[in-house]
Amino acid sequence: MKLYTKTGDDGSTGLFGGDRVPKDHPRVETYGTIDELNASLGCAEVANDPQHELGKQFAVIFRTLQSRLFDLGADLATPEANKHEAKIARIEQGQIDELEQWIDSIEAGNDPMTNFILPGGTELASRLHLARTIGRRAERNLVSLTRVAKINPLSVIYLNRLSDLLFAMARRANKEAGIEDVPWIPGSSDSKSESK
Repeated sequence: MKLYTKTGDDGSTGLFGGDRVPKDHPRVETYGTIDELNASLGCAEVANDPQHELGKQFAVIFRTLQSRLFDLGADLATPEANKHEAKIARIEQGQIDELEQWIDSIEAGNDPMTNFILPGGTELASRLHLARTIGRRAERNLVSLTRVAKINPLSVIYLNRLSDLLFAMARRANKEAGIEDVPWIPGSSDSKSESK
């Protein structure tokens, strides 16, 4: 089977079940951003060290998340009441519960937050922060999609929790490396006048 089909040369793509939509349809934009999020998790994973205890936990999380994001992409590519609906897995409450358990476990090792922090730190933390922002964009796209199509409401909750998890993981990665959170220092009229 060839990698290229030429069926999308007219600017359309096929959903699971045969329907075709423009490639800039909100549904395609959403699962395309979820694919981008999945790729960003792959980039984060290569900076993880699975030889350490936290790295082992992160490795399990990365692999699980990537599989769930494939499920979510298939979910969004398969409109409800489609003849192929039984062939795909939709996000379920148990998967959201799993995210919350990971958040609680990882966040328990972080210092309490007293202010907003700047994204960055170690390579792993920086990549996790980038993945988090892509996750938030995917969530926004998904919310927009709900205005034009019926989707699994648990999908929005899943992406919301996922971004929280990635934030907790980024902070924990920095802490394990001995790097403190860098607080956001809002600009002020005094600081602006001093820089002139």
